[in-house]
Amino acid sequence: MEVRGAGRAAFAAILLMIAGTLNVIYGIAAISGAHFYDDSTRYLFSSLNTWGWITLILGVIQLTGGFSLMAGNAYGRVIGITAASIGAIGALVSVGGAYPFWSLGIFALCVIIIHGLVVYGEPARPSAP
Repeated sequence: MEVRGAGRAAFAAILLMIAGTLNVIYGIAAISGAHFYDDSTRYLFSSLNTWGWITLILGVIQLTGGFSLMAGNAYGRVIGITAASIGAIGALVSVGGAYPFWSLGIFALCVIIIHGLVVYGEPARPSAP
């Protein structure tokens, strides 16, 4: 039996794994004090080291969510929908920035991912003969 949204779920899983990998790299760079980040930045809550740990943990959660989604588990769907929702809100907030069309494209991508993960698992409609 074919399920609806399997392709979009795989697409969302790949995007989750890419985002997770990048966040793990950014987190390690922040924790180690690499010169990748600007030293003059002021942080609202804490220091670069704290944000590095937060980013690293978020990256690990995204990676596990991506692998779980590839396996078809519900944990991956929840993480994927949550990450895409946060990404959509972030994209809408940054529409007024320097790259408004990029933000709208990211928003559209997030909406496609959310839709694909919500309808994933429903039985596919029978095709007309």
